[in-house]
Amino acid sequence: MAVEHIRKWTIGDVEVVRIVEVNAHEDPFDVLMPGVTPELAKQYDWLFPNFATPDGRMKISFQAFVLRSGTQKIMIDTCIGNDREREYPIFTNMQTSFIEDLTAAGYAPETVAKVLCTHLHFDHVGWNTHKVNGRWVPTFPNARYLFGRKEYEHWQMLKRTGGYHDFTHLADSIEPITSAGLADFIEPDFKITDEVSLVPTPGHTPGHVSVHISSKGQEGFITGDMLHHPLQLAEADCPGNFDMDKEQGVKTRKAMFERLGDKKILVIGSHFSDPTAGYIVRDKKNWRFKVR
Repeated sequence: MAVEHIRKWTIGDVEVVRIVEVNAHEDPFDVLMPGVTPELAKQYDWLFPNFATPDGRMKISFQAFVLRSGTQKIMIDTCIGNDREREYPIFTNMQTSFIEDLTAAGYAPETVAKVLCTHLHFDHVGWNTHKVNGRWVPTFPNARYLFGRKEYEHWQMLKRTGGYHDFTHLADSIEPITSAGLADFIEPDFKITDEVSLVPTPGHTPGHVSVHISSKGQEGFITGDMLHHPLQLAEADCPGNFDMDKEQGVKTRKAMFERLGDKKILVIGSHFSDPTAGYIVRDKKNWRFKVR
């Protein structure tokens, strides 16, 4: 079990829990951001040691979040999942303790009321299902799965047209949910509870959303893939290699940095390595991440 990677935060009355599936994976920065060299990364000493290696490689985690708002337990994204064939070998036929960790944290799958997918990339939908006797079945049998309407329609278009992006994960992680009648198709400003609402953050995908938490005068923000790594704060004009609409991705990030920056809003980075949460603060012409 990876329970040593479970981390909890409290935002007013809302509890947020991090469940890690792949911890602090290392890759060159230019995998994510074109033209970013180790030398450029080393200019930002605040990246070290949490978000970059001493030799200037990025650290990135694959993780999900569960939260308790009132009486409801809500899953925010569901990582990659076990037993799957994926585009990248590192994510193929994984065997992790994700469900055991989720249960140890107090969020057993049968107790989860809603599953929100910020978008439908494979590493945010995998544990929507799990394999039972050779079939993919919903992991959260008592939950409603919330899929953005625009997001879902875009991925269906890709499937129909054999489009520009790998979509094989739809068969094992999305279609079993829709076939079971557990999916609700929502708008990008949907309110999950009185304390938890969605914020449209398009660019990474057309219907991408982030999650805003407001409770007892405190605020939090779960980024989804609007933002993959803290270096994007400092290099705000740099496009993201994995954004479907790169120009829109830059515009969205810069607008959200202005909205979140220099405020007491706890920002929880969906791919940020430990400690994952902190604050966006002004740093010269752009921004930096101040860990909590």
